[in-house]
Amino acid sequence: MHRDLLRRGRLSDDRTGEVMHFLSSMTADHWIAEMDIQVDMAHLLMLREKEIIGEDAARALMGALLSFHEDGVPEEAYDECFEDIHAGKEAALIARVGEEFGGRLHMGRSRNDEVATCIRMRLREELLGCMAAVCDLRRVLLDLAAAHRETIMPGFTHLQHAQPTTLAHHLLAYEAAFGRDFGRLADAYGRVNECPLGAAAFASTGYPIDRAMTAGLLGFERPMGNSMDAVATRDFALESLSACTVMMTNASRLCEEMVVWSSAFVRFVQLADGYSSTSSIMPQKKNPDTAEIMRAKAGTVAGALAGATTITKGLPMSYNRDLQELTPHLWRGVAAARESLVVLAGMLSTATFDTDRMAAESDRGFSTATELADVLVREYGLPFRTAHSVVGRAVKQGALDLATLEAAAEEVAGLSLTERGLTAERVAAALDPAISVAERNAIGGPAPDETARAVAARNTDLAADEAATAGLAKAIETALARLVDEARRLAEA
Repeated sequence: MHRDLLRRGRLSDDRTGEVMHFLSSMTADHWIAEMDIQVDMAHLLMLREKEIIGEDAARALMGALLSFHEDGVPEEAYDECFEDIHAGKEAALIARVGEEFGGRLHMGRSRNDEVATCIRMRLREELLGCMAAVCDLRRVLLDLAAAHRETIMPGFTHLQHAQPTTLAHHLLAYEAAFGRDFGRLADAYGRVNECPLGAAAFASTGYPIDRAMTAGLLGFERPMGNSMDAVATRDFALESLSACTVMMTNASRLCEEMVVWSSAFVRFVQLADGYSSTSSIMPQKKNPDTAEIMRAKAGTVAGALAGATTITKGLPMSYNRDLQELTPHLWRGVAAARESLVVLAGMLSTATFDTDRMAAESDRGFSTATELADVLVREYGLPFRTAHSVVGRAVKQGALDLATLEAAAEEVAGLSLTERGLTAERVAAALDPAISVAERNAIGGPAPDETARAVAARNTDLAADEAATAGLAKAIETALARLVDEARRLAEA
């Protein structure tokens, strides 16, 4: 009888198997089954504390919930004859303790606030996993930057040789981006970590519940302030997917460079065999498959955000069943992001950079011409626009030697650079990529001394972010451990 009650509720029509499957959320519910048990335990402790439920019923229910917690939700609870795991698990509870006791657990709540709480709890875990993964990736980038402060390489704009830089400078640019990604994830976490439980269907409940108690037992920062907002909003999911999408966009850009850099045309990097593959027909091939898959995963995450946004954009207050369809997008997006960051960190930490090849390319395409123009301004008194025109005219002539520069200066500005003291030795020094890079030692520049300072500063920031992530994880771990202890005390009373 209990199975029929929970399967059909107030509806008495016979639904076909296709319709039941269509309405079921069981596939996505595997993500939150463990959280559903924890929510039940916290709710039951509160019901007993407020004397809303009797001691015998509470003890019997908690014993069953603890067995589910330790052994897992029974498989029969996942049967698609139930619309979701919450109904299936309640049926399993009633089967275990009887309808007289089992039917009392749902007092003072709805599946609406129960589901929203479970989603937030699982999403907290996923966000903490992403935060830890992005910290690990940043650590790899900083370690590589520290090892390559003097590795000269070409910098690019429009994918054309522009100015020489260092590999450290290039990697620090990505670390800075991933540092901002951490901040976005941390901001999202703060808004995820609010508890909807007790909001019931949307209009709260007439039972004398204690929402602060259940929020604390589940490790939330606070109960949500408005019961309608608590069950209806999924902006926390959109924000989390948005943060993951930006992060994966940054990851995709880095992967694109690894694909280009590992090509036979460029040869800046060689990816480890474990992160590559060979062709099924061409034995000489070594393909950067992990980097390519990560580029695609960025599309998966962005698609999850687009799908979730489209689902929510036209929904009136408060709860609508459409929201069930959003949840698979959420899990798919955060899982793809978290997995990708772990793989990316491994790919980079095992890569081999060809520093000689990078150095050989660093002055191609007159990439040090800007430094030469700057020298003419700083040391020989030319206005920058004049110096720019002189050097540009020499580049057009195909050479940046003293004679070509002298002719260009006479043609452009009617002046002699040699009379102002310019020598062939000074021209050669200005065109040396290592000297050009060393001159760029302002904050954020590529000079080895500046990148050393930047690495140290970023390591300090990273250590703070790692400690913050560990602290958030520890707070949840402590709260849930207390929850289980309190549950055992009640069950054994």
